[in-house]
Amino acid sequence: MAPQPEEVAWPSNYFNYFTEVEERFQKARGTGLFLMSPLDWALVEAWKNSGVPLEAVLRGVDAAFDKWRAKKKRGQNVNSVAYCSQAVMIEAQAMAGVAPPREGGKPSSAPFTLEALEAYLAANAEQIRCREGLVEVAAALEQLASGVAELYPDLENLERRLTALEDKMIALVRSRQTDEQLFEARRELEIQLRPYRGKMTAPQLSMLEKQYLERQLLESARLPRLSLFYLR
Repeated sequence: MAPQPEEVAWPSNYFNYFTEVEERFQKARGTGLFLMSPLDWALVEAWKNSGVPLEAVLRGVDAAFDKWRAKKKRGQNVNSVAYCSQAVMIEAQAMAGVAPPREGGKPSSAPFTLEALEAYLAANAEQIRCREGLVEVAAALEQLASGVAELYPDLENLERRLTALEDKMIALVRSRQTDEQLFEARRELEIQLRPYRGKMTAPQLSMLEKQYLERQLLESARLPRLSLFYLR
């Protein structure tokens, strides 16, 4: 069983989770031209949110491709990160007992400046300020931006605040989603997920479906993700 979020140390490469996985998958696949799909990004986000260590994901990707290359009949190329899901879970379970102890209050090592963080928060607030029902979320983001100097030393706490705001934003947008829009999103999810259902457990599938639908909901509404993971 993978360690839960509260059991995982806040690593120095925390904000590089998505980038590291994308680069490792492209390298293992042997092409830098491959673009990850919305399902791929949702799966990586599900791993991140469930506390799967980045190292476990990277090892799992390598192990999955090693196994694929060892096959006498390989079939088509690996075209989704979902192909690596079983190997990633095996690596996560192997690492579960050796995760480094958490150090309370240890500052994060962020790959962005204070100025970049302030601009990111302000830009997100500006983007959603005029959207119906999201005035309070925009105001909260503006308040965070104005006090960013005090928040910068403890980015883990800031990430928790942003996650709470994003959850609130998603709930508000979902309340206005039509049945037809939800049906289309689920239909597209099923098409993409069908080849990989046998490689995942029920809890893994449930989390992946949640992440995918939330990602698609915000993209269709043209709203930004608020997590610091998306500060590029």
